Amino acid sequence: MQRFTNGRLANYDVLVLVSLIWFLGKFVRYVFPPLFEPLQLTYGISNATIGSAFTGFMIVYALMQFPSGVVADWIGSVRIVAGGATVAGVGALALVVDSPFQVFVAAMLVIGAGTGVHKTVAVRLIARSFPDQTGRALGIHDTLGTFGGVAAPTAVVVLLSAPPILAGGLDALPGADWRAVFLIAGLSALALAGVFTVRFRGGRLDERRERNAATGMNPSVGTYLGLLRDVRFSAFICVSIGVAFANNGLLSFLPLYLSQVSGLSTATASLLYSLFFWMAFVQFVAGDLSDRIGRFPLLVSTAGIASVALWGIVLAPDAGLIALSVLIAHFGIGAHGFNPVRGAYLMELLPDRLTGGGLGVFRTLLMGVTALAPSVVGIVVDAFSFRVAFGLLATVLAVATVGAVGLWITD
Repeated sequence: MQRFTNGRLANYDVLVLVSLIWFLGKFVRYVFPPLFEPLQLTYGISNATIGSAFTGFMIVYALMQFPSGVVADWIGSVRIVAGGATVAGVGALALVVDSPFQVFVAAMLVIGAGTGVHKTVAVRLIARSFPDQTGRALGIHDTLGTFGGVAAPTAVVVLLSAPPILAGGLDALPGADWRAVFLIAGLSALALAGVFTVRFRGGRLDERRERNAATGMNPSVGTYLGLLRDVRFSAFICVSIGVAFANNGLLSFLPLYLSQVSGLSTATASLLYSLFFWMAFVQFVAGDLSDRIGRFPLLVSTAGIASVALWGIVLAPDAGLIALSVLIAHFGIGAHGFNPVRGAYLMELLPDRLTGGGLGVFRTLLMGVTALAPSVVGIVVDAFSFRVAFGLLATVLAVATVGAVGLWITD
């Protein structure tokens, strides 16, 4: 197997292409929150409505986790990765056309389905390609993917302030500025899907799958669901849900929070939002450290850093640009650092022949529950205030951190 410490490049093509597709998947997911305000102006909708639409996107994303993992265990990963990128690209291109809000939401759901099949299969694929350095490889994958979140708000700021010609000749359409984002994303996704298919159509990745996983009959759905009887597996799911719920809820409304509560301009709020994603570099460091010193020291410390930072954002929303920048950066360090270590720990917990479906079970529960976060935040904001909603997220994250400590102590 390929190692980072030698000079061969046999499996780097896998890591690079899978990570680039994940970059686009994260881009189209996180391009929506900075567009909430322009979308509200275009369609005349409320916070609860746009938050619920994004929740629908995340629910479809979540529902794709388990079936994609099971099918990957059965037939391999190449067709799933390429097919998901193709579906997401088609959905993004559908948003280029002027249409009613209901059609816009339907296209969002298509994008959610296309991007939803990727991560479960990618973790499994990368872990098998780099078995001795899973944390580091997943750190690279997650780092490059997360920079899609850096590019998304930056692209929104550029296109919203650009002359119409830079909006791809779409200026005759309502919302032409933001529609250009989806034109670029859709064409890029289709191109990457084609390259990935051509590069691996010879079956190298699936042949590796068959050598590693040929253990007889394909596992049943009941076999995968039986993993939930493992107390530590179920407990770790709960901890991960708490961290991801707080993360999704915060990111869905952070630009609006910064503009409406902290008093920043829309452009400044979007750039601070992108600062969260600039902290993605920590994933490489956290993944590598977890290979060296163990998973739980990194899981607990990253969740703790994110928790302290989120409480700071809630308690001091008017602390000033510099203080808010520091808090958002620290939240990014904690939230990003948690992810590759989480994936590496799961690969150690799961039996080899059940990794695809097992990760699918985990990510279905994780994404299914955390998909509710944007809707919950939107409803609480409309009923009470942004600070109440974000305080709820901070409490959930604090409880998850305590749970991680408990798992470490009892490991």
